[in-house]
Amino acid sequence: MKNLRNFLIAGCAVLLFLFSNTPLYAQDALLFSPNDIDIPHKKYVLDNGLRLIVHEDHKAPIVAVNVWYHVGSKNEKTGKSGFAHLFEHLMFNGSENFNDDYFQALERIGATDLNGTTNNDRTNYFQNVPTSGLDQVLFLESDRMGHLLGAIDQAKLDEQRGVVQNEKRQGENQPYGRQYDLITKSLWPKGHPYSWTVIGEMEDLNAASLEDVKEWFKSYYGAANAVISIAGDVDTEEVMEKVKKYFGDIPAGPTMARQEVNIPKRLANTRQYYQDRVPESRILQTWVVPEWGSKEAHYLDLATDVLASGKNSRLYKKLVYEDQTASYVSASIYPMEIAGTLSVMANVKPGEDREKVEQTLNQLVEKFLKEGPSEQELNRVKAQYFARFIKGIERIGGFGGKSDILAMNEIYGNSPDYYKQSLNIIANATTEDIRKAAQKWMAQGKHSLICDPFPNYTTLASEVDRSTLPSLGKSATATFPAVHRGKLKNGMQVVLAQRKGIPTIVMNLLFNAGYAADQGVKAGTASLAMNMMDEGTESYSSLEINEKLQLLGASLNTSSDLDMSYVNMNTLKPSFQASLDLFAEVVLRPAFQQDELDRLKKQQLASIQREKATPVTMALRVLPKFLYGDAHAYSIPLTGSGYEHTVQTISRDDITSYYQKWIRPNNATLVVVGDLEMGELLKQLEAKFGAWEKGKLPAKNIHAVQPANRNKLYVMDRPESQQSIIVAGKLIQPYGDINEIARETMNNVLGGEFTSRVNMNLREDKHWAYGAFTLVWNAKGQRPLLAYAPVQTDKTKESIQELQKELSQFVGDKPVTQAELTKVKENRILKLPGQWETNGSVAGSLNNIVKYNLKDDYYQKFDQNVRSLDLEEVRKLSKLLVKPQEFNWLVVGDKEKIMASLQELDFDEIITIDPNGNPLEPSQPKIKTEKGK
Repeated sequence: MKNLRNFLIAGCAVLLFLFSNTPLYAQDALLFSPNDIDIPHKKYVLDNGLRLIVHEDHKAPIVAVNVWYHVGSKNEKTGKSGFAHLFEHLMFNGSENFNDDYFQALERIGATDLNGTTNNDRTNYFQNVPTSGLDQVLFLESDRMGHLLGAIDQAKLDEQRGVVQNEKRQGENQPYGRQYDLITKSLWPKGHPYSWTVIGEMEDLNAASLEDVKEWFKSYYGAANAVISIAGDVDTEEVMEKVKKYFGDIPAGPTMARQEVNIPKRLANTRQYYQDRVPESRILQTWVVPEWGSKEAHYLDLATDVLASGKNSRLYKKLVYEDQTASYVSASIYPMEIAGTLSVMANVKPGEDREKVEQTLNQLVEKFLKEGPSEQELNRVKAQYFARFIKGIERIGGFGGKSDILAMNEIYGNSPDYYKQSLNIIANATTEDIRKAAQKWMAQGKHSLICDPFPNYTTLASEVDRSTLPSLGKSATATFPAVHRGKLKNGMQVVLAQRKGIPTIVMNLLFNAGYAADQGVKAGTASLAMNMMDEGTESYSSLEINEKLQLLGASLNTSSDLDMSYVNMNTLKPSFQASLDLFAEVVLRPAFQQDELDRLKKQQLASIQREKATPVTMALRVLPKFLYGDAHAYSIPLTGSGYEHTVQTISRDDITSYYQKWIRPNNATLVVVGDLEMGELLKQLEAKFGAWEKGKLPAKNIHAVQPANRNKLYVMDRPESQQSIIVAGKLIQPYGDINEIARETMNNVLGGEFTSRVNMNLREDKHWAYGAFTLVWNAKGQRPLLAYAPVQTDKTKESIQELQKELSQFVGDKPVTQAELTKVKENRILKLPGQWETNGSVAGSLNNIVKYNLKDDYYQKFDQNVRSLDLEEVRKLSKLLVKPQEFNWLVVGDKEKIMASLQELDFDEIITIDPNGNPLEPSQPKIKTEKGK
């Protein structure tokens, strides 16, 4: 989704929307007026200047509370960067009357979509809670708005300073992680409010004093500088009285000067190069453009859609689809309060000429600036724009929900319903409007940032005798709905959850295949075959399919995971019939054209190379072979992409063979969620899929294994890594063989939630990681139980020791306590009202019912089963699953910096491996050390 939409409309909840029973666009005319879109609300201003916006939405017993402060990184001073974001972290660490971690309190009352964020212009704090928790949230938000200073001390400042610095390291440790910092410092003049990054500089964060952060609070966190937006199952007048009760005594705060629009004029193009450990060159071009809410910013947003949104966009069609010289293209606008940026980006496929790709990219942009978009292009991107808007109208809270939209438009547009102006600007935009705006702002002042892969240099083994100088040589010249079931005559199962009054329909077609079907064939086949299915049919090309989807306001994707393969569609009820036609066309008549196969193979190979350069996926590619052994169906990379040598040899016959074996009606279940009746749905499905013939289904080998390799440490070298990625894993029982509610509860206490033991240890106590967790990678066969922690390099050994200690204590002298169990249970119970807010989330749960053969009433009884869970059951399951001595450990990091300390750990072997998991050298014996030495 484009950045403008993130600012304006992404993820709205249920609005009043009047629409026609036809696609979004027909005969070049919008089928509805943007004026028909409304978020009913009331706005109040308290005597202290606090602005309150209330929207009633009674579809679920939940309420969203979203607090915006009109302060961001642009309010900082030179040498004081990062203060806004650092203070956002401090706001979660307790206030004068609730001096405890705010996540602790909010998780106890079932909060969801819980977070805080900072950008250049504002800081916000948001959460969804059951309506019964509204008073507690208002107390907590008002206490930290009006009663915070007494709770901030040096210890809390030091703690969150360390957390933020690890967040910065984690971002910069990703491929292309330095581009935001480089672009920011090059694009904006020195001293401009946008000339430093939101997260700030390390030295500025180190220099932040207790007096500095308290002064920041006094300056910007007064009531008159804040907006509270509340949406959900509430009464407006009651909310007003509650807000007056909790916030009415908070001072307005000092006066402040607002910064005016400040768009620097860049008269010349500039250029910058850097290298990173990445598999592909990247071309990133950025311009300074107008501010949020301006007409030209909206026109430029549509321009970027024409350039790079969808397969029919100009950049994708030419560079990715036709020339096949780029693996990825994008174009986006990020309008901020006093100026904005627009970016165009292309990743160059390995082996292609980067300069030639850049030349083609420039030609495409220049042609667009000269001619502007065609009417057809503009119609398509407008339809896409409003379709995305409509699909996002279910949510009340979270980032981009209705409460967020109202607060944002009040802060930036001085009116909660300013978004209506934006929708009208989009609806009325002409091709000439787009061309003029693009020509005005993109014809000059471009900054090009070029990233090239750092070469894979190697060293030679040395035989030099360094005890003496060499002799001289010769001189010579380097709330879950009811589940309904049906069945077609050919064996295809149908599972329906009917939800009335919601304008979206979700269809997920599940096949019992997945990556596990790759056993006995070439690894990566399942992923590639499913990706091929929507890349052309007997009647439509890939681009024609994409065109139809955009005009229908629909999205379609095909994919696989470990156990299942999917064809998923999300569409609108008015265009359901036409969408079903296209859905059936993709499922029943894929063309599997050779040129599309060649193109997607190259993309999959490029994806493998990216995985082998990204810290987390480097670990996920190799871990399965150490847990399952080479003979198991799950021993392939968890990403499902396969290996270079297998993907390179996949032929069209391999793809069609996969389709003929696995994509059969008697191996399929269609999950449908929406405002549909089962009888009519089955009638339509019989008409579309009735002639689809059954097939003889192969079996998958996911038998139980007893891994022999335990207590080993595998080390994968990633030179110059600022962090080490630690992953520990062991196998547990298949999904459904144990009490999954008890298993999830156990994991949440150990490492599955923010306030879990592992995260509170490595992040909040030690400050060595931005986040550390445990998780179970669910599967129909034996599943990996994983502990995961990206930590600063110099604390790799110590972090492993802390993880080992947490695992041992969890099944030893510090088992799950009653207090921990109660907190997790209540949190789970209280989250349920909002868990199935959208049709997509309902479909996800139905997928689980189908995938793991759960009873149809599994989620209807979920609340009851969570409540009945007792401490003894969780402790017993913990000892069954968490056996510390059975874990294998893997570290991805800078071997030169960490290996010496790792040898001090108590592992049976330390094995250095390459990115494919193959040993590079003999295993390292552990070093015995004496205590006190």
